[in-house]
Amino acid sequence: MNPDATPIVQFRAADISNGEIVVVEHLDLTIYPGEFVYLTGRVGSGKTSIIRALTGENPLLGGEGSVGPFDLTNLRKKQIPYLRRTLGIIFQDFQLLMDRSVEANLRFALEATGWKDKAAMAERIDSVLEAVGMQHKAYKLPHQLSGGEQQRAAIARALLNEPALILADEPTGNLDEDTARGIMGLLFDINRRGTAILMVTHNQLLIKAFPARVLVVEKGVCREA
Repeated sequence: MNPDATPIVQFRAADISNGEIVVVEHLDLTIYPGEFVYLTGRVGSGKTSIIRALTGENPLLGGEGSVGPFDLTNLRKKQIPYLRRTLGIIFQDFQLLMDRSVEANLRFALEATGWKDKAAMAERIDSVLEAVGMQHKAYKLPHQLSGGEQQRAAIARALLNEPALILADEPTGNLDEDTARGIMGLLFDINRRGTAILMVTHNQLLIKAFPARVLVVEKGVCREA
């Protein structure tokens, strides 16, 4: 972490909503380029609401917030797609399109974010699949893959637009312990190359095995562990 760098994420006295009411009060949080940060807390504590605030899904009900150049306090609806294109997002349930191959899933994501050059798309898809060790599974359908392979494909999708920040919401929640450790190793490899990662997790064993900065959300407050 370089404290002289421009933060990727900055909240100042931000009131985080679940879409309707405040669930985390007066959040002060700064994440710098290249940081790995865990976000922990009980179910319903507001962790996912913080993630949704970062993607523009849940509005701030007070204070200030920003993601890169985007001001969350005054975020306009037409800005939200552009904000989300600067982020990589990984879900617990993978959220792959089940009726098309891994390669087609990635191509769909590129087209949805404005890519048009077919050669450039093919090159980028090859690059991210190699980065996650899935270059030989490009033509497989999701149901032909293990859970760990599906999550690797989802991580490849998150890398497509070279985000400075990846938001990972319980990315190991549906995986067995050995597979989860493999996914964590991959995420830390990605992080070491300079991509900041904010990861929601309940898994204290993984946090101990892969130590990094930890934030805890409890009783409406987010604090450093």
